[in-house]
Amino acid sequence: MTAEDRSETVDREAQSSQSDYPDQSVPIEAIYETMEDLGRPIITASELGRQLNCSQHEAETILDVYTTDKKLNTFDVSADPVVWYPSDLNAVAKRERIVLFPTRREIVVDQPTQYTRAQLSQFAHLVDSTGTDPGTRGYLYRIRPEDVWAAPFDDTESLLRSVRSVLPRQSPHLEEWITDQWERAHQFTLKTHPDGYVVLEAATENLMGNVARQKLSDEQLHAPISDTESWVRDEAIGTLKRTLYEAGYPVVDNRKLETGAPIEIELTATLRDYQQAWMDMFLTQKAGIYVGPPGSGKTIAALGTLTAIAGETLILVPSRELATQWRDEICTHTTVDPRNVGEYHGGEKDISPITIATYQTAGMDRHRHLFDSRKWGLIIYDECQHIPSNIFRRSADLQAVHRLGLSASPVREDEKEAEIFTLIGPPIGTDWAALMEAGFVAEPEIEIRYVPWRDEIKRNEYSSADGRQRYQLASMNPAKIDEVRYLLARNNSSKALIFVEYLDQGKAIADALSIPFLSGETPHYERQRLLSEFKTGETKTLVVSRIADEGLDLPNAELAIVASGLGGSRRQGTQRAGRTMRPAGSSIVYVLATRGTREEDFAQRQLRHLAGKGIKIREANISE
Repeated sequence: MTAEDRSETVDREAQSSQSDYPDQSVPIEAIYETMEDLGRPIITASELGRQLNCSQHEAETILDVYTTDKKLNTFDVSADPVVWYPSDLNAVAKRERIVLFPTRREIVVDQPTQYTRAQLSQFAHLVDSTGTDPGTRGYLYRIRPEDVWAAPFDDTESLLRSVRSVLPRQSPHLEEWITDQWERAHQFTLKTHPDGYVVLEAATENLMGNVARQKLSDEQLHAPISDTESWVRDEAIGTLKRTLYEAGYPVVDNRKLETGAPIEIELTATLRDYQQAWMDMFLTQKAGIYVGPPGSGKTIAALGTLTAIAGETLILVPSRELATQWRDEICTHTTVDPRNVGEYHGGEKDISPITIATYQTAGMDRHRHLFDSRKWGLIIYDECQHIPSNIFRRSADLQAVHRLGLSASPVREDEKEAEIFTLIGPPIGTDWAALMEAGFVAEPEIEIRYVPWRDEIKRNEYSSADGRQRYQLASMNPAKIDEVRYLLARNNSSKALIFVEYLDQGKAIADALSIPFLSGETPHYERQRLLSEFKTGETKTLVVSRIADEGLDLPNAELAIVASGLGGSRRQGTQRAGRTMRPAGSSIVYVLATRGTREEDFAQRQLRHLAGKGIKIREANISE
């Protein structure tokens, strides 16, 4: 060995013996993490030294510092090495833990931070919460193919960076699968032929021959054009997309779409940066869904999109009240001539360059031809989570136009979210946590309150009942009336909405507390009066049925009390909490569930979508 070789060897040995923490200022978290890696809440100096790449003596010095600070205790086990353990075991127990099961593509997160939940929401699906005691739950996430297909990233590397930012270590197996799924989402493309008809193009001959032409029928593919191209029937575009999506190949839609007759219109409002980003992405894709928390300005972003396309537009909404609300928003925030804005529903029938119609009316056979015959440049689907239902989906067959959906909660309990994205377009949205942190949307305080039985007769009725009746009895627990009264008194300066699923319960609460009750049975004129009084503050509290989940303009509610709900509907949980999510001020949402019944589980499931978006959910047991 030459002197130079010996010198290099000595240098390498010296480098390898240098501590990663030369000044011995090791954060206590690093010691906790080492304990977690070892799988036990004790550690020896030699174990810490190996983990931190330092000598045993240096490790002992580090541990002694924290012993002096009383963050660690020591125990001398005689013949065995001295061990150190945390003075407060909760310091270890209450730390975020992330466990990846790569073959199942599942991630279990215990005590997740808001950052972790927000990142996971970009590429994973919240399946369930684990544990039962308040404040101790973890979360189970699963990465599905559709989560990767719809992930809001420009390329695979950006997606993988987000995945790596939350997982404890890289997983080649998982990353290979994610990369494969991302590539599958870019194998089929719809485009417009120079002669005007629609063409399906596959990335390879094999995909066209063994996937598209095997899965699709003659009613969808008119004729082959080449080994990688087929002529598509115009009326079958929607079903073609669904078929290939179900086969694991979402279709990229690059067709030249209708723009409709031009409209003179400009936006008078100023878009926020993220709203502009939504719009830019939509104009590139020509189809998509603005997915953002309630209060994030999806309607204004949609109006910006409308003015950018500046073509005849059809806006579909769930209710007459929403149609009127949309008309007001259009006339307030754009320069369009109000005479060019019409409504088409049970109360008014006016087809105009900008037409706002209810889904139900637009789907009726006797009205459908009026909408089919118009050359729309843009269709806006408000509350588009309803699109997969039979009544609503008929309007999604209009595929030859720009299609924009709006939804805070594109989730369905029948697991038909995929149909929303195939019928309209991929999700376009911004991280909820980022909007809350920037102050654009106020994060609500959300608390599930477990209410006991206080009426033995009702408790016995519940015990002897079964099925649907059992759930209804738990939902209508009379003790909830006292809890509502208490919460209103505790927040007596707040404008409040009390949500109920059952009309009898709504009437009981309204009568007991002398509060107006707004439901589907409320006459239209009375409904408008109550809404107006609530907006102006003349009426501070309303009991509302499911009709207020969406479709009613109820701004500035500061307190929401959910006395009963639609089973474990995540959509409903998001919509009701969203009634308090506005840019200014604080808001509180209380969800009441009868303790010891299935309503506990339903309440947790209702809020799962919000938890997956990074919103913290508290829980409290109410004393008897």
